[in-house]
Amino acid sequence: MSILHVVILAIVQGLAELLPVSSSAHVIVAEKLMGLNPSAPEMTLLLVMLHTGTMIAVIVYFWERWRTAFFHSVPQFRNFAVALIVATFLTGVVGGSIVEFIEKVMMRGEAHAWIEQLFKRLDLIAIALAVAGVFILAAGIFENRRRQADDAPPRLTPPQYSWIGAIQGLCIPFRGFSRSGATISTGLFLGVSRRTAEDFSFALAVVLTPPADAREIWRLYQSQHHHLAGMLPAVMPSVLGVVFAFLAGLLALKWLSRWLETGRWHFFGVYCLVAAMVVGYLYHTGF
Repeated sequence: MSILHVVILAIVQGLAELLPVSSSAHVIVAEKLMGLNPSAPEMTLLLVMLHTGTMIAVIVYFWERWRTAFFHSVPQFRNFAVALIVATFLTGVVGGSIVEFIEKVMMRGEAHAWIEQLFKRLDLIAIALAVAGVFILAAGIFENRRRQADDAPPRLTPPQYSWIGAIQGLCIPFRGFSRSGATISTGLFLGVSRRTAEDFSFALAVVLTPPADAREIWRLYQSQHHHLAGMLPAVMPSVLGVVFAFLAGLLALKWLSRWLETGRWHFFGVYCLVAAMVVGYLYHTGF
């Protein structure tokens, strides 16, 4: 993996991560087209480190909005903190259970069975993109018909943040099932304002990224037979990728906000459906 590969993947990740089109699917397809192995430990580490870059972009971009929406008063902060904790807990329960089932049951007998070994399966990614596309498209149409005002209160109810967290858990094991697309769409279905759904979805991403980083670092450590020195060639390119993903992520966030707030959410669903067909075609041609 060259520096050029890292830069290209960082730009793809940064532009796609904060749009509801599954950045992981885009990065994996780019890796396959460049002849790289998306399921290799150094590549999955790069992927989550690129998420770290976009996580920093999220904090920079949303900080003022979060401060107004969630930190303006003690009751608002309490609601936000409880929502974040409960949603993240449910994400861990749902996502962790699915990962455990796949690794311990469906992949039983395989040496060093990790869910990441499925990341190179373009057929599975195509299916996940199609499901995400239908979900986003339906949520966009539903929200446009409801015509809820954007000045709705930012307070989330227990059923709303619980469902958002549970649905986010479904996204963890499956590349292509966009995390932001699924969580924001769930919020729209449940009557959350577009702005609050977006803010809360990306706040969840900030909480979710560090554990994902730790998991991939541990996986790389195991693949190097517990030798730290062998990890350096994979870690250093990942650090560079963080910088480029951060810059591209800021641009993507501005674009997403404009499209979301002008009622164009359903267009992302159409894009995911088209992307699913493209990825399916690539799978059938041998990628």
